[in-house]
Amino acid sequence: MSLAFFLKLTGKDREPRSNWILGCIMALIAGAVNAGGFLAIQRYTSHMTGIISGIADDLVVSDLTVVLAGVAALFCFIAGAATTAIFINWARRRRLHSEYALSLALEAALLLIFGLLGANLNILVEVFVPTTMLLLCFIMGLQNAIMTKVSRAEIRTTHMTGVVTDIGIELGRLFYWNKSKHLPPAEDVRANRRKLNIYLSIFSAFLMGGILGALAFKTVGYFTTVPIAIFLLLIASPPIIRDVFFIIKNQKQPESP
Repeated sequence: MSLAFFLKLTGKDREPRSNWILGCIMALIAGAVNAGGFLAIQRYTSHMTGIISGIADDLVVSDLTVVLAGVAALFCFIAGAATTAIFINWARRRRLHSEYALSLALEAALLLIFGLLGANLNILVEVFVPTTMLLLCFIMGLQNAIMTKVSRAEIRTTHMTGVVTDIGIELGRLFYWNKSKHLPPAEDVRANRRKLNIYLSIFSAFLMGGILGALAFKTVGYFTTVPIAIFLLLIASPPIIRDVFFIIKNQKQPESP
């Protein structure tokens, strides 16, 4: 694959095809991290629906310790999404190409930290398990915001509820019986096949990522995150390197009198 491909994949200049490919990659990673994280701490961290419902249930039964843990997880997810927004707007103000790549590089670094924390889960369980959960929630918020901004909210990769709903909607349109004597053909119900293909690809990638992540975690443990982090760093690097050279070049230019 050429450098131009990776610049389109994670750079600021977006195309529908590059959004689709990046979405599948990120869904694969999200599925793997979500499955591996569950095996590590017995909690899914990619979606907030269950965590928010858990906060409500725990408030009713007055289990304040668990409530605070759920609130902390929710806060970390929001903080991850906010961090992506800060990176993107900071880079846009400076007209950099790495507005999305910066968050991807941070995600790669945090996945390496997850691997290091995971190796110590059995040493200080009361410290490392909560820290790992908060870290994973931050990573998932970070990633979900990346794809939301990249695709203008068309593609989500860390949770499948919306994706599966959209698949159902498009399938309903696809199989709808349009035979009617009272309506013109222009009003026929038509499925958006492009969107259906995107949603099916994202769903398949997430499912495959979950299977591979669970298998890899059972086989090699927390080292599973290392190749994922390296791959993320590789695809994020081209726009970042381009911006670094651009900044260095501008700094070397003499000021006009």
